[in-house]
Parts: sequence; structure tokens; C-alpha cells
Amino acid sequence: MPELPEVEALAHHLREHAVGRTVARIDVASLSVLKTYDPQWTVLHEREVTAIARHGKHLDMDCDGLHFIVHLARAGWLRWADTLGAAPPKQGRGPLALRVHLGPPGEGPGFDLTEAGTKKGLAVWIVASPDEVSSIARLGPDALSVDRDALAGLLAGRSERLKTVLTDQSILAGVGNAYSDEVLHAARLSPFAVAGKLSDDAVDRLSASLREVLNDAVQRSVGQDAARLKGEKRSGLRVHARTGLPCPVCGDTVREVSFADKALQYCATCQTGGKPLADRRLSRLIK
Repeated sequence: MPELPEVEALAHHLREHAVGRTVARIDVASLSVLKTYDPQWTVLHEREVTAIARHGKHLDMDCDGLHFIVHLARAGWLRWADTLGAAPPKQGRGPLALRVHLGPPGEGPGFDLTEAGTKKGLAVWIVASPDEVSSIARLGPDALSVDRDALAGLLAGRSERLKTVLTDQSILAGVGNAYSDEVLHAARLSPFAVAGKLSDDAVDRLSASLREVLNDAVQRSVGQDAARLKGEKRSGLRVHARTGLPCPVCGDTVREVSFADKALQYCATCQTGGKPLADRRLSRLIK
């Protein structure tokens, strides 16, 4: 799933290549991707792209006062092309969901929104204000804007596991499954630690690692061609998606806890005092 660093990199790319251009045409290949019906997508035709913003994991393309909002979900992606074909795509064929022409079709640039797999979550809204999108309206503060004291305030009194809090977009916006694993590994904290019971030293480490991991990922991602962002993300991961490989810090084997539709990875030596976490849906630290 694209998270804050990748979405920020895509936003940076669109600021450089889309702002100042005019939406010539939008082709919808999958109607289910549209989460609003009024106004229709055709209202964006002939509107200039005036700004690009990011709200958590949402992309926001401001088209002269109307906002084209995208959430890429788990398997969605934005593919930029310097020239897009003029022929409208066939509906329901392949991964293409929607195409935005930012110049004469067949001559100008633009981008495709695509989604792999059968479980569809890619979403597009056309709204007058980003706050009209419910998933934006309920976002917590952006993960890159939270300092140590603000983070402590977000954690205070919470009984959820730390992994759960870090990935709850209503508490902290932008961090998902992959970067939460990386942040917790860098902070030497168990994903199952109770968020509201961290020591001051643990909060210090968590705050520092949150900034360092995300800022490093943003710096590595911004400026990359959109097609290379996924590979860039994988190359920078230390524990996430590295089950069975050695931890780059201590050499212990990276372990995994699996859930219904996702998994987390961690290093027992670095994060849980050498004790493995039980790999079952309601796991608790083995004592």
C-alpha cells in the first residue's frame, strides 16, 4: 500500500508536471472507482490544475477550485506518461480504472490510475472542499507534523497496541503497515506494547524514529520517477516484508505475525527482549 512517503513523492511529481496544465479529458474505465456522482467528472474538463496537496495518504489535485481526490488503497497506483493514447479505454478491461489527459489526447501528457488484484479499494472523489471526503475529515495530524510532545499527547491514556495506534489514520495520518514496522524496529519497541504505557524514554525513541524513518523515505522517494517508487520503498525496508532474513542491526532472524489480511514483521532481539510474539490472530507476548 502506498504510504506517506510514496504519496508525497507522487504529489511532488504532479506539482512539477501537472500544475499549470489543463484537464483536456477524463476517461473512466471503472465507474466503481468514483465515490461521488455530483458533479460529474466532465466538469473538470478545460479546468487548469492550480495546486497539488497531500492529506495523509490521499492525493489532492486542485482544478481551479474543484478538488480531484485520490486514495490509492492497497493496490492502486498512479502511472504518469508524457503522451497518452487518444482512444478511450474499454470499461472493465485490465487494471486501468481512470485516465486523466492533461493535454490534447494522443499528443499531451497525463496519468492513469490503475489497481491490481480482485479486491478493489481505489477511490476518486470530485468535491468543492477536501473536507467533504469523510476519510479526510476524520484524519488525525500528519505524521510529519507531530513533535515529541504532540506524540505523547496522542498516546496518553490509550489502551491499544502501539502498532494499532500508529496505523489508525484518525490518530496519526500517513503511516501504514510497512512504515509502522520500520518505525517500531528503529525505536526498539514491540508492536504489541500498550501505547499509553510507554516510558518517557520510549516515547523519545518513538518520536525520533518516526521523524527519521519517514523523512529518510521521503528524501529517497521525492524526485524518483513514479514507476520506480515501489522498488525504492522496498530497498529501504529493514524488517517489513523481510520474514526469515537476518535483521540488519543484530543479525537475528526477522519474524512475522500474520492476521486475516495482513502481517507485521519485527526483530525479537531488537524489539521484544528476545521473546517471539505468538503468531495467532489474538497474539500476546509469550512469557
